[in-house]
Amino acid sequence: MYQININYSSIYQAIAFWIMLSIGMILVVKKLGRGDTKLWQYFIPGFRYYRLGSALGIEKDGLVLCILEIVVDVLNYSPYFLSDENVSLILTLFAFAAIVALFIYQLHLILTVRKIFGLSGWWVLVAIFADGLAMIYAGLSKKVQPTEEFFKDEDWQAGTQPVEFEAHGLRHKSGRIPDKGLTVNVRERTVKDFNRKRYLLKDIRLEIPNKSLVLLLGGSGAGKTTLINAITGYEKADADVYLNGTDVYRNYDEVKYRIGFVPQQNLMRMYDTVDHTIKDAADLRLPVSMTHSEKKKKIQEVMEMLGLTAGTDGLVGKKSGGWLRRISIAMELVSDPELFILDEPDSGLDGVIARELFERLRDIADENKIVIAITHTPDRVADLFDKVIVLGRDSGRVGQLCFYGDVDEAKAFFGKDTMEGIVMSINSKDAGGEGRADEFIKKFIEYREKKESGQTEQEAAG
Repeated sequence: MYQININYSSIYQAIAFWIMLSIGMILVVKKLGRGDTKLWQYFIPGFRYYRLGSALGIEKDGLVLCILEIVVDVLNYSPYFLSDENVSLILTLFAFAAIVALFIYQLHLILTVRKIFGLSGWWVLVAIFADGLAMIYAGLSKKVQPTEEFFKDEDWQAGTQPVEFEAHGLRHKSGRIPDKGLTVNVRERTVKDFNRKRYLLKDIRLEIPNKSLVLLLGGSGAGKTTLINAITGYEKADADVYLNGTDVYRNYDEVKYRIGFVPQQNLMRMYDTVDHTIKDAADLRLPVSMTHSEKKKKIQEVMEMLGLTAGTDGLVGKKSGGWLRRISIAMELVSDPELFILDEPDSGLDGVIARELFERLRDIADENKIVIAITHTPDRVADLFDKVIVLGRDSGRVGQLCFYGDVDEAKAFFGKDTMEGIVMSINSKDAGGEGRADEFIKKFIEYREKKESGQTEQEAAG
């Protein structure tokens, strides 16, 4: 019978070092102010590295360390219980490779702690040989404190603490289901970033009537694309979205055919003709119950509206940028969507062609549709829009609503003469803006509440 020889003194020593390191991790995390009440998690082999890595802002490294520590512990003790010497040897070699990888990632973690606390090279040397003692020293010593730069780490903080504004009356009244236009009430849109909940959007309410051409403005990272995805149901949020009385989320399989979306890129075959490209889109998007003549009539209407009737037998790849954008629009418009969204449709186009393109979008909106467009050069076409949505990134780096209303109303609200001036007022100072997003988010909440309370009083009087 195979005899198991276990060195209990080595096991006791390993347990002691394990407990010391866990205590050191707890002390470090508590000093950083990023810990939680579940301190027992720091005593779980492997998982403790994940928790520490998360607190230090290196979640991925923490996850790798978590896996490596578990693998090393399993491989270290498995040879004791195996009678086959060849298998034991192979496992020992695997254990050695895992230990090397573990050491490399541990060293990176040690250097990260050193950088955050401004520790000396001597501390690093001690940490390599006695990481538990080094961590306990960093956690207990009053002389060792996190650097100011660490608390300014916006990437770690981004979206974790949205700003809560007083008198936030942005919720829809219960039981109200609009039967016309687009109604949006995004309570929040969040994602899970490892063990942290991040907010992308918060408290956005819009009521857009039909026959509206709407401009969507916002600085970099304000959540324009995220809002579009939430409205279309492509990436659902904690929200209520109604399109002409239909709940978009509950009836997504039906409603998705009533929404058209044109991305920044022209997604079409360059070696096909314009005519075939739009016909293929019609075959894919129109109901199979439609007759050939009905489809042909619809395609002709769309092509006439967008000025595509001449040269339809030419190759798509030979057309100009303006033509390509109109073809992209035609591919979506042929299904006669009630809601039409375009992400930078004028990208790369000169002023005259861009103006002509937005005039076509104005015509589409006038056909009892809602058209929402993002553009980085809004002032050359601002007069064509009925409404403007302005998203700003609050000081917690969460997208919130800074304004929704008429174009002239927006200029007066922000005290700016141009749409670009409005964007600069809410952009962060790091991005060259004025950094006033919080100010305007709060101002719009109060502005809207006064406006709506006035309407309520008039309704009551009527």
